[in-house]
Amino acid sequence: MRKRRMALAVASAFPVALTFTFAGAVPAFAQAADSASVNAPIKELGVVTISAGQPTSLPTQIPTTIEGVTREQIEHSINATDSEDALKYLPSLLVRKRYIGDYNHAVLSTRASGTGNPARSMVFADGILLSNYLGNGPTNAPRWMLVTPEEIERVDVLYGPFSAAYAGNSVGAVVDYVTRMPTQFEAHGKVSVQHQPFDLYNTQATYGGHQISTSVGNRSGDWSWFLNFQKTDSEGQPMVFPTRLVSAGTPGSAGTPVTGAVLQPNRNNQPWILLGTATQYHTQQDHIKAKIAYDFSPTVRAAYTLGWWRNESEGRPTSYLRDANGNAVYSGTVNINGRSFTLAPTDFNVLSEDLTHVMHGLSVKSNTKGVFDWEVAASQYGYRSDTLRAATVALPAALNGGAGRIVNSKGTGWNTLAAKGTWRPDGVQGAHIVDFGLQRDSYQLRTIENATMNWINGAAGARNQAFSGDTQLLGLWAQDTWKIAPRWKAVLGARAERWSASNGQTGNATTTVSHAERNETYISPKAALAYQVNDRWVLKASTGRAVRMPTVAELYQGGISGSGTLINNDPNLRPEKSWTTELTAERDMAGWGGEGLLRLTAFFERTRDALYSQTNVLVRPNVTNVQNVDAIRTQGIDLSYQATNVFVRGLELGSSLTWTDSKITKNDKFPASVGKWQPRIPNWRATAVATYRPDATWSYTLGARYSGKQYSTLDNTDVNGFAYQGASRYFTTDVRVRYQITKQVSAAVGIDNLNNYQFWNFHPYPQRTYMAELKVSL
Repeated sequence: MRKRRMALAVASAFPVALTFTFAGAVPAFAQAADSASVNAPIKELGVVTISAGQPTSLPTQIPTTIEGVTREQIEHSINATDSEDALKYLPSLLVRKRYIGDYNHAVLSTRASGTGNPARSMVFADGILLSNYLGNGPTNAPRWMLVTPEEIERVDVLYGPFSAAYAGNSVGAVVDYVTRMPTQFEAHGKVSVQHQPFDLYNTQATYGGHQISTSVGNRSGDWSWFLNFQKTDSEGQPMVFPTRLVSAGTPGSAGTPVTGAVLQPNRNNQPWILLGTATQYHTQQDHIKAKIAYDFSPTVRAAYTLGWWRNESEGRPTSYLRDANGNAVYSGTVNINGRSFTLAPTDFNVLSEDLTHVMHGLSVKSNTKGVFDWEVAASQYGYRSDTLRAATVALPAALNGGAGRIVNSKGTGWNTLAAKGTWRPDGVQGAHIVDFGLQRDSYQLRTIENATMNWINGAAGARNQAFSGDTQLLGLWAQDTWKIAPRWKAVLGARAERWSASNGQTGNATTTVSHAERNETYISPKAALAYQVNDRWVLKASTGRAVRMPTVAELYQGGISGSGTLINNDPNLRPEKSWTTELTAERDMAGWGGEGLLRLTAFFERTRDALYSQTNVLVRPNVTNVQNVDAIRTQGIDLSYQATNVFVRGLELGSSLTWTDSKITKNDKFPASVGKWQPRIPNWRATAVATYRPDATWSYTLGARYSGKQYSTLDNTDVNGFAYQGASRYFTTDVRVRYQITKQVSAAVGIDNLNNYQFWNFHPYPQRTYMAELKVSL
């Protein structure tokens, strides 16, 4: 077979994000940190090889579809205010980012997992776990804020659970960030501003923010270091709208007559009234990242990372209701169009949060590319402080204090420890490369809610409720990359896991229920096969089992009824078990109007015991909590085309189209859901991005994203996606223009959601948002 180098956009949503090669030398540590192209994964016979020496979660051999984006492409093509924006145009992905700096709901959705399932994907930065497996809801989004866009060197995404190196949470995708580590002195400063006019219901307002980021780093001899600081000050649009069904009102003249209420159909097409807004966030965040690395030798490096993040945020409401004198009405009984409704003190909720999270990561890694390489790594993510204060008295009195509640999650967090090795019995070009490792991941949930006499600054009083518990996952894995013949390569692997749950407690004001310890063992086999048809075609097949363990919150975070019965949680939940398969054909499109790659992937997934919140209709009274859904079947096709110099030099294209059919096939506890779509997974998704760089100074980008019809409920009764709490289709366009003023100074302007499409994923997404930035590099 003729050897050739493919310097093009292979399996990437952006041109030259990955450089795949069929022959070539492997860099050592000093070489590996030189540039994104050197750090890029290498592909041979459909299997991706990781050759860089920087910390990463990736094993050396990856038998799956991989997409990626580099720092340069982010700078030129994406209006990136948060690290998750790097994924914006990658195939089959969606991050539910509601506003700039969204710290508690920016959930990652993948091919067969919706935005309500963050535990079905994995996110790492420099080998440190950022995914939050304390729960499996919107508030358990990955800790994106521990990476800033200015730090990113590259991002790679692995689709599916086909590598034995990852736990069952990889069933959707694995996102791996590699951040910068300088090879010489460098310093950067960036200032950006954002502006969003917002018009929805009776809210006509402008929200915006600004960010300031600075970074500096150097390499001197065997030492290298990097520091990054970022300040974010952002106001988001309203997230919550207090409502009443029209049918819930009492006909008559009782109550204060008010105007301003908005009559709209809800997501089930029932008429309801929107009373105003709530939880309109103003967040101020500070981020500090420090990294240091030392090369003990040309092939052994130690690296340490410290991340610190502070957030002070406020959620404030606004009432649409006005009395006869034009005064805002927040409490009491009101009369709307001849029907009376009683406003609860918490309809217009007022809250504040004060959070400080700290992350540590340490790794020692060899990179000889000889017979044996090894790595040991440890990380810790801790809630140094995590306090939410909310009023339980009505406005306007709540603005001056009054009764409330305090939710304290200090002591919550997770830590990881891993040792892994790579054995090449016949050398780098030999028939076998064996990766293996041992991992331990531990999670601790510590949450208590207390009453307080003053929600603003009062001391904690009597306990309202409390949840705590621990889970631990031990994983032993190995996979052999076997070059069967010159055109054939296979990857065979298995992962053995020992999962335990302990110290589980659920409590209310007076009672605490302790839960029995659990210990369970699972085996997950993996297999992949690749065939190099010729210089232009590669065919691949991958299959693997994934076991997604219940999170601490799914097991223990609930309530206790007066009779001592658990509410909203189940300590006996079974883990999700999925078999996923994909068939892929890739073609080098060089000479077809540019340098590019076309990829077609068919994917199939069967999941048993999927974890969803639902109502069990088999018991009386009905119980609504997190339960196991018997079976879900997903199948689909993913088409991706990426190219550079398309017909004209400097024009880069990235595009993808995904069709998914995901249905619930068995659910004895809630039969109405059988045959219905899995929540938050649209039947169609598409992305497209074009960047034109006519010279070294200017770049112009136009991007587009589409998502088709979807549902939020298991029985698909929410037929109206364009409503509060609905999940709608959308089509948005983005533009960005960047100008390199001098070698050191650049400026960029951009607009996200240029066509000002109004769309929903429970909460409203941002409307048209303007951005501008100025960057200086030394």
